[in-house]
Order: sequence, then structure tokens, then C-alpha cells
Amino acid sequence: VLVDNRAGEGLTAEHGLALWVEAGGRRLLFDTGAGQALPPNAAALGLDPARTQTLVLSHGHWDHTGGIAWLRRQAPHLEVFAHPGVVQPRYSIRGGSARAIPMPGEAMAALDALEPARVHWVQAPLELAPGVGLTGPIPRETDFEDPGGPFYLDPEGRRPDPIEDDLALWIRTEKGLVVCVGCAHAGLVNTLRQVGRLHPGEGVRAVMGGLHLGAASPRRLDRTVAALA
Repeated sequence: VLVDNRAGEGLTAEHGLALWVEAGGRRLLFDTGAGQALPPNAAALGLDPARTQTLVLSHGHWDHTGGIAWLRRQAPHLEVFAHPGVVQPRYSIRGGSARAIPMPGEAMAALDALEPARVHWVQAPLELAPGVGLTGPIPRETDFEDPGGPFYLDPEGRRPDPIEDDLALWIRTEKGLVVCVGCAHAGLVNTLRQVGRLHPGEGVRAVMGGLHLGAASPRRLDRTVAALA
């Protein structure tokens, strides 16, 4: 875990998420946090960002994409995998006040500067390497899950943001699948159903990342627990 809201001794905490993954012969970063914690934490943990082959973006919010420009400068041969919706404007509206929460402009410029062949727009499930892959867009099937907050595509709050760019990473291990989620805006249960469709009969060993259940209703929490069980 390179970036998280809480951090161990000698590491920097930050609102956001970034996971370093080595699997299937690949070295990849799953999200980049908000941008400030990634450089010092990589150094403290002895990880060389120049060795990053692949960047996966779980979705386009600022606290998951803020470190893209820095990573781009460190890893000149970087390949990026993300849903095309990651670059759209988006807002959070609380108490009648709108706050812009999109991918930062510097991060968008860094993506634009990449050769087109190194940016992969994910619109279906795919395998990144043997035993490592992405869910692609996640169908919203449950009646108790929502994006997890007051998210909109406009500052007036007329167009709710379903965060359709949300996707998850799966890794096959000898003890089952490990599923990495950025915020699980598609819903944790919807996400695991999608993983189950891609890997029928395989068990899930672990889920890592953000679940966006802090403001969930008791009904949603109960249904989520029951589904996990």
C-alpha cells in the first residue's frame, strides 16, 4: 500500500489510494493517490517508480489520479489502462455547495502527452498479464448499492454521476482471487459479482482498497455483509 488515509511510521498519510502490485511478470501501480504522498512513500518503501510498467486507474477522481504527472516523469515507458470516462468533469455537492473533484489538469495533460499506443481505454474485461486483469465496466445490479456519495456531472446537481468509469483489478493466487478496488463506486457486491462472472467457480481470498461505505445506510451494510457471507 503506497498511499492511504492512514500510514505506518515513517510514511505519509493522504486522502486517496495507490497500490503497488507485482504479479504475472508485471509491475503495476493501481491508482496514484492525490499526488503528495506517492513520491516520499515510494522512496521510504524502497520502490523505484521508474520500474513501473503499467498504471491502472480505478476511476477519475482527483484523490486517485493526482500523482499521474509525477509518475509519468519517472517512468518514461509507462502504459496506462483506464475507462474513457476518467477525464470528464465531475462534482461533489454537499449542503448546496459544489466542489470540483475531477482528475487534476496536470494529470490530464500528462495523459495527453503519452503516445496513443500507450493509453488503453478499457471498455470490456481484459487480462493485463497471466493471472492479472481488469473487470471492465461493472454492471449495476443490486438494489441497495449506489455510488457512495453526492456525485454529479454538473455543478448544479442536475445530472447524477453514476461513476461508470469505476473498475477493479483482480489477481489470481493459489488461495483464490485478490480483488483491488479504488472506491468500489459500482458497489462492492456488484464488483464481486462481475469478478465471479469472469472466474466462475473460483473463490475470492481478499478484497483490498476503498469501499465507500462510511455513509452507507444500515440496510446497505446489512445487505453487503450478507452478500459477502
